[in-house]
Amino acid sequence: MYKTLRALKETRERRNILHHPKYDKPELIATGPNQVWSWDITKLKGPVKWSYFYLYVLLDIYSRNVVGWTCHFRESASIAAHFIEETCGRQKIEKDKLIVHSDRGPSMTSKTVAFLLADLGVTKSLNRPHVSNDNPYSESQFKTLKYQPGFPERFGSIFDAKAFCRRFFKWYNKEHRHSGIALMTPHVVHYGLADECNEKRQKVLDRAFAEHPERFVRGRPKTIELEPTVWINKPEEPDDESEIF
Repeated sequence: MYKTLRALKETRERRNILHHPKYDKPELIATGPNQVWSWDITKLKGPVKWSYFYLYVLLDIYSRNVVGWTCHFRESASIAAHFIEETCGRQKIEKDKLIVHSDRGPSMTSKTVAFLLADLGVTKSLNRPHVSNDNPYSESQFKTLKYQPGFPERFGSIFDAKAFCRRFFKWYNKEHRHSGIALMTPHVVHYGLADECNEKRQKVLDRAFAEHPERFVRGRPKTIELEPTVWINKPEEPDDESEIF
């Protein structure tokens, strides 16, 4: 009987099997500030067990500058939409100039946020499900936050959490020397002061070299150059041997 059914193509799987759609790997490039933002939400422990505050953070991947943050009692699409709209206004974002990348949390995939981004002319980009390295910049920034020596195990209130974040993000943007941006601060890179910063550094190095050349066995020292491009999932360069002509 089954041979006959197979011949007539009338056999099939009768159980309900979940078919996962194929998600494309996001490949995003930024050559300057306010081209690609990464955003995410993390939990901050409240005063008692199972209580949390929700920290929303928008980060520019080129400069690593935190362009906006807010802290609330809950995760909400309406809060996220208002937060993004306010930050875009403060940064004077023009239409069709910005990509906002995030994971697939409920706020990120909500219609409220999707409609807002469409109205603002902002392109939405999403992680692949269960792929942690599709949003590396936000994850790295949260790690820096939570590994601070003064980061408490719990916050006594949302006011304590906001006060701590206010101090942290001021330090992170204006004092933290980031290894990914040539040991400059995010504020310097975001607001176009990187060339001026490097010129000052080079003058200091030149003066040190002129005074004590014997200390520099490899010759005249040079400043670290800022990377011209920043990627999320940079495409792999093709192997010349594998190319078919």
